[in-house]
Amino acid sequence: MSLASSTGSSSKPVVVIVGAGAFGLSTAYHLLERGYTDVTVLDRAEHLPAIDAASTDMNKVVRSCYGDPEYTRLARQAIEEWRNDMWQNCYHECGVLNLGDAYTEQSIINDIKHGAKVERLDSPASIRAQFPSDLHNSGRLGTFTSLDVSSTSYINRDGGWAEAERAVGLLMEHVKKRGVKVLPGKVVQELVKDERGQTKGVCCADDSEYEANVVVLALGSWTASVFPSLNLTGKCLATGQSVATIQLTPEEAEEYRKTPVVLDFRTGFYVFPPTHRNVVKFAIHAAGHTHAVPGSTVSTPRTIVSDPDNGQWIPRSVLKELRVQLRSVYPALAEKPFSGTRMCWYTDSLDGDWVIGHYPGDSGLVLATSGSGHAFKFLPTLGKLVVDVIENKLDPKLAARFAVDRQVKPPNGERKSVVSQELNIDELCGPEDLIPAL
Repeated sequence: MSLASSTGSSSKPVVVIVGAGAFGLSTAYHLLERGYTDVTVLDRAEHLPAIDAASTDMNKVVRSCYGDPEYTRLARQAIEEWRNDMWQNCYHECGVLNLGDAYTEQSIINDIKHGAKVERLDSPASIRAQFPSDLHNSGRLGTFTSLDVSSTSYINRDGGWAEAERAVGLLMEHVKKRGVKVLPGKVVQELVKDERGQTKGVCCADDSEYEANVVVLALGSWTASVFPSLNLTGKCLATGQSVATIQLTPEEAEEYRKTPVVLDFRTGFYVFPPTHRNVVKFAIHAAGHTHAVPGSTVSTPRTIVSDPDNGQWIPRSVLKELRVQLRSVYPALAEKPFSGTRMCWYTDSLDGDWVIGHYPGDSGLVLATSGSGHAFKFLPTLGKLVVDVIENKLDPKLAARFAVDRQVKPPNGERKSVVSQELNIDELCGPEDLIPAL
């Protein structure tokens, strides 16, 4: 094996990060901010950002609308950072329209407490007023009359969406320019241990070995399947989330350009304004699907890389539900052909909290994963928490909350469903299913 990195005499530890996604790159950035000079990021993908990573996406919601005040506080900090020049206008502050129930009632309380610019919407008319007037009288905007009179809906103007893939690319180039070694095509296969059983590096499929004082595992949805010996069942579950898109003409896109992100907590459905390429993306924030490969019980991502022919397709049943939900917001768009689908693979914990902490009994190994479908918005600040763990500075309450071996709480109520289904390959849609039924 060739020794590709070694622990030097620097006062700061040598850190190797496995995974060049949101957790990994944010951690690299915040290590730099604290004076670390020997940081290496390894990723399995030959080209970065990895085409099948969850963070390699056209857009992600940026919101502080949480039923949990701690995430609201952290999200408000992240939103402030998204506004900085470093992100080159990746962040689009169009507002987030929250439709829902008890969860959104707690969310608006938290948002108000932390100073967000919010407005309660107590009628279908007030909800419709958040959209461009041209959509109102043309049958292109939903009535929103299905909302119960007791439901809580509100607009948070301090939110919107981020160009996810571009933001990851910007952050990667930033850390590289400041000396972080970002190495693609490095398939990490095992952890290297010292005589006391503590992690001291990693070994790759090409026989290269990278030594470190601290190894950070930030592999996203591949965490549990790449390292089955860590027994992360119930802590890092790979779940496929179904996403669909519609390609608009430039003229059509302009009609929807100034809309907010819509997030319906009753159903989990959310939809974005058009991107600069005039694509509308929408999905359902739910428990998703698992996928166990033959010979294993560990859910493993099934993507365009592992299955080029149909790795992007989603179940027909979900595709139909997406069209139903889209019709409730934008009826005219629901009658258009979908331009594509994607199975976006999350890493979920059972309680929806992230996993950020030392692996029990191993001072050299830190996990930074289980974004649980709501971590990307924290890209500018997420790595602070990881570096706090490395330096044993993380607030004790957060450390206990994010610990690998924590006592799992009940689900936080944010998702429509909490029990994943095993993916049935025979039920995947095809090109013919993208056309609306007559």
